[in-house]
Amino acid sequence: NSGKDKDGRYRMHTVCGLLMHSSLAVTTEGLPLGLAAVKFWNRQKFKGTAALKRKINPTRVPIEQKESFRWLENMRQSTALFAAPDRCVHIGDRESDIYELFCLSQELGTHFLVRTCVDRLAGEGDHTIADDMKATTIAGQHTVPVRTANGDMSTATVDVRYHRLRILPPIGKQKRYPALTLTVLHATEQNTPIDRPKIDWKLLTDLPVDSHDDAVEKLRWYALRWKIEVFHKILKSGCRAEDARLRTADRLVRLIAVFCILSWRIFWMTMLLRANPEANPALALTEADREILDLLVAGGAHLAGKPRSLSHYLLKIARLGGYLARASDPPPGNIVIWRGLSRLNDLRIGAEMARLVGN
Repeated sequence: NSGKDKDGRYRMHTVCGLLMHSSLAVTTEGLPLGLAAVKFWNRQKFKGTAALKRKINPTRVPIEQKESFRWLENMRQSTALFAAPDRCVHIGDRESDIYELFCLSQELGTHFLVRTCVDRLAGEGDHTIADDMKATTIAGQHTVPVRTANGDMSTATVDVRYHRLRILPPIGKQKRYPALTLTVLHATEQNTPIDRPKIDWKLLTDLPVDSHDDAVEKLRWYALRWKIEVFHKILKSGCRAEDARLRTADRLVRLIAVFCILSWRIFWMTMLLRANPEANPALALTEADREILDLLVAGGAHLAGKPRSLSHYLLKIARLGGYLARASDPPPGNIVIWRGLSRLNDLRIGAEMARLVGN
């Protein structure tokens, strides 16, 4: 309650809610396979956490008492789902730069690739990672596609360095955790562009990097981290999860769980159209869905006698969502797919009602 408005009614606003930390499984080609782990929690208060850090040294607090412990919990949960943890690489942004996470990865027999923001002690403790990387020669250059502030696509050339180092745990935790031998990978632009931020990736991984091609492979893997942001965009904008006004956490968790399945399905269908367009349409759509699309959506000419592919129907769904399907258009994105699926659902309900009335 923040007081009354001009009409004497109380003004109410939300001061707490649920937070969700999710782990999305994707292939090296970027096809989302589903959520491998999800963690819900809430805070007693949402403001004042920065002031709290000025009173308590976070490095002295056990990881189990921190919110960042969710990174370790998700790694355990994800690893338990897969039969071969050594084939999994857990990718995270700078928030996942946690030494306990590196040790847990070694304990579970899995791998990690994270963007680091901490200049840790290296070697015998007489220098830091930054000191070593300054003396490391450039292994090669790599060109990556980037998007400017205006949304235009361009390319950036980065210098690639990598070095295998012995890295020490934080000073307050050296008795609890061992030193680790990890690979540090830096990809940096020489000049700062005018229309976008400068690329400066500092990555840390337990995987070996023995050549420039290995380093480029790890950069491409880290670029897949953006898939989780796309998933959250579909969850928030497509499913409108943040607009839910349920009164209890249990109800909200159940609703978000359903939204997560819907969000993954939309994302999966969008990427499946690009990864395997000639797949069997029964992989993603029911026979009733295909009949409705064939009857009501124009376009998608095909050869007589040739079975219709998955791309034939997914493009029809995209057209329902406003996709123009011109020869020069890029593949449909998540927005037109979720709009198209929403309209297809309405058409399916209408067809079922017509069938019932006819009977």
